[in-house]
Amino acid sequence: MSEIKISRTHSLDLADAREVAEGVAARLKKDYGLDCVWKRNVLHFSRTGLTGELHVSAHDVRLEATLGVLLGFLKPRIEKEIEAQFDKYFNPPLAKKARSPGGTAGGKKKTTRR
Repeated sequence: MSEIKISRTHSLDLADAREVAEGVAARLKKDYGLDCVWKRNVLHFSRTGLTGELHVSAHDVRLEATLGVLLGFLKPRIEKEIEAQFDKYFNPPLAKKARSPGGTAGGKKKTTRR
């Protein structure tokens, strides 16, 4: 079994961050058949060969997933796609600019690979 752990800081408030996460979850459910359930600010998701959680806070998002043997072979590709989605939807400078013209914000990109 392979694990994926990826986190990103963001400049969204909690409600906006959760709304973004809900949109991502809807696409994942549609595209990949994931079962998704919210428990407070944690999105639990699963399907055959994959289980995980997406933790959403007012400051960051953190994904922790466990891949089964077959999906384990696709780990680099899956990580790359998750990172691209996090950068697209939770990128602090872009998110802040969208809310206040000309604004910038710093952000921390952290990926833990096992």
